[in-house]
Amino acid sequence: MIWALAIGAASAHAYDITTSPYLLGDWGGLRTRLAEQGVTFNLGYGSELAHNFSGGTDRLTRYTDQWVFGTTLDLNKLWGWQGATFQATVTDRNGRNLGADANIGNNMLIQEVYGRGQTWHLTQFWLNQKLLDDRLQIKLGRLTVGEDFASFSCDFQNLTFCGSQPGNLVGNYWVNWPTSQWAARVKYQTSQETYVQTGVYQVNPKYVDDSYARHSGWKLNNPSGTTGALIPLEAGWLPSLGGRPGSYKAGVWYNTSNGNDLYYDVNHNPRGITGLAPLQRSGQYGAYVNFQQQVTGTAGGRGATVFLNISQADRNTAQVDGQIALGVQYKGPFDRLADTIGFAVGATHNNGRHADFVRQTNARTGQSTVVGDGYEYVSELYYSWSPVPSVYFRPNLQYILHPGGTTQNKNAFVVGLKSGVTF
Repeated sequence: MIWALAIGAASAHAYDITTSPYLLGDWGGLRTRLAEQGVTFNLGYGSELAHNFSGGTDRLTRYTDQWVFGTTLDLNKLWGWQGATFQATVTDRNGRNLGADANIGNNMLIQEVYGRGQTWHLTQFWLNQKLLDDRLQIKLGRLTVGEDFASFSCDFQNLTFCGSQPGNLVGNYWVNWPTSQWAARVKYQTSQETYVQTGVYQVNPKYVDDSYARHSGWKLNNPSGTTGALIPLEAGWLPSLGGRPGSYKAGVWYNTSNGNDLYYDVNHNPRGITGLAPLQRSGQYGAYVNFQQQVTGTAGGRGATVFLNISQADRNTAQVDGQIALGVQYKGPFDRLADTIGFAVGATHNNGRHADFVRQTNARTGQSTVVGDGYEYVSELYYSWSPVPSVYFRPNLQYILHPGGTTQNKNAFVVGLKSGVTF
């Protein structure tokens, strides 16, 4: 990759930066030639800056970022392997978490790109095979759940409005970008506009352990400690209503792993009072819907798109058991088609069963742990400015009401800046 970047820098005069999707251009034509042969690259950098003006205990500014290095191989062009695609991506995350450092007490990350450990990750390493006139797809390898199930954009900076929503609730086993695990997914196109899909994803606590990620997160291995499998099922409808694209998805999931009951002990008594080990629940589950529809303008052009995401996890085992987010994004304000304005509001619910357990534990031990049993409400407004197609700057305002689902934490007002470059 380094030699390719050098070629691009040396030949920067050979392309028009105002139209190229890549900051370093076409590498003197090499990029186009490689793509014609079946090899494309994804090289990018993203950062998120945030300053806390109220809430928490400190007025701080924190910065976090992510490097992405990926390649996609069209195996039909390369070797005549019809319908096959290979994808490999590694990521590197760095920086600090404003919510933790300022003691805001929030559930959802103020800088979504901070999560899953500040280190290298093997994010994608999979083969996708299309069959039956491309109606059937089988994907195998190291996958992230959210790239296929409950998939959603990550234009906002607060995690409430970013990516596959179930991972915000049960991230201990629903593993989104940048962490992957061994998995298989099968998708069938039931019509031109509809599909069904299911998958089997390895559940292993090591994949979401920061210490493991720092030492082995980038490795293509299969660590010991697998507890079960995550099995999601999704049906989708991708219509064009009035010539404008839409996406309507509904899904359920089941994790075969046992889960700790949040309230009861092994004898079905309140474990906050007894201090005994938790009752083991057989399996963990949930459901979601994901709706997105352009409502004004023309497809691919200026116009407004609205979205609604709702997820619910089981109340026996999920400390954060529900989330709803809705918003609107308007593409092309002020006659600038590359720019976007976005606004969203969301609520994340803290499980009251877990809150009762913590209060009982506080009473038994004399601790004073703060815990919420209500909703954390988040709103975000951003303006995305792209001076050239390969670069964007996205200043945003966030307001967090009842961080952590409790009035014991002060409301937080945050000013942020999300930016990205595609090389």
